Amino acid sequence: MASAGQGAGGAGVTRRSVGGQPRAPLCGMGVCQECRVTVNGRAHVLSCQTLAAPGMDVQTGAAA
Repeated sequence: MASAGQGAGGAGVTRRSVGGQPRAPLCGMGVCQECRVTVNGRAHVLSCQTLAAPGMDVQTGAAA
């Protein structure tokens, strides 16, 4: 899902730091956990390790 978000014209920002700076996927293998999103109500899903599927409700940023 991380690459799909960037490929769809998104900025790739999945959440924000404590100081409000945008954060995005970094390692691509789930170690850094910068790609955490909420998928279908389940929080802290690693988007770099999750396959995108039609109908998924993905929330990023403050909503995640």
